[in-house]
Amino acid sequence: MTHQRALAYIHVAAVLFGLTGVFGEVIQAGAVVITLGRALFAVASLGLMARLQGRPILREMNRRRYLTLLGSGALLAVHWVTFFVSVKVGGIAVATLGFASFPAFITLCEALFFKERIGLLEWLLLGLVSLGLVLVTPSFDFADEGTIGLVWGLLSGLSFALLAISNRYAARGIDPLQVSFWQNIAVALCALPFSLGAIGAVSPSDWFWLALLGVFCTGLSHFLFVSSLARLNARTAGLVIALEPVYAIAFAWALFAQQPSARMMIGALLIIAASVISSRRKSG
Repeated sequence: MTHQRALAYIHVAAVLFGLTGVFGEVIQAGAVVITLGRALFAVASLGLMARLQGRPILREMNRRRYLTLLGSGALLAVHWVTFFVSVKVGGIAVATLGFASFPAFITLCEALFFKERIGLLEWLLLGLVSLGLVLVTPSFDFADEGTIGLVWGLLSGLSFALLAISNRYAARGIDPLQVSFWQNIAVALCALPFSLGAIGAVSPSDWFWLALLGVFCTGLSHFLFVSSLARLNARTAGLVIALEPVYAIAFAWALFAQQPSARMMIGALLIIAASVISSRRKSG
């Protein structure tokens, strides 16, 4: 793994992450069904990947680890469902920017649950994200679909922040591929009861898009991201992944003519800047 290849891997991973909202827009099924399909295809691709690489899925697993990963997988299910609802209601750009607020939620959760002190830099980041979200909000009216979509995006960011914090403990001492595999199984188990009545109505074309979403935007992107970390430090990886909203907004603009306003672009820059600064601080 050369440095150039690692950079290529992490940039492709960021692009694939950015495409997630595009698939959410294209697939006509509901958010819970999309979540189920994504998880099922992700489990299949991750299982195949583990087999090809000779990485046992069951290695060093025990009852406590199963329960911990299933619990964190439930948070992942909430994150995906709320994100896809946000895409359906508010559009790709609004959903992605709402989700991009998760570094601020991580800071707040660390202060609330772990009594970690919030310094001046953290308050600055919270201020940047808050101002960015104010600018991104189409209007402060809950009758406006853009505003409702942003609220769902914020819930997606909050659930991802809780997932990131829980993974500090759930993923400790476990192969990252194992973590993703079992968490996706948990997602499928959580989504299945709420999808039984709608699975039969999913069209063949939507199953095709769901397969691409699960295999490429989940299985392959995870593989590329983890592989790149063998050569890149956390700061570099975080800075590249922070570009995900940029790719998502670009795709939405090019494919669906969802052109962001100047105000939304300024808000997006503030949120992305906060994410970049947060990545540098965390890696340091």
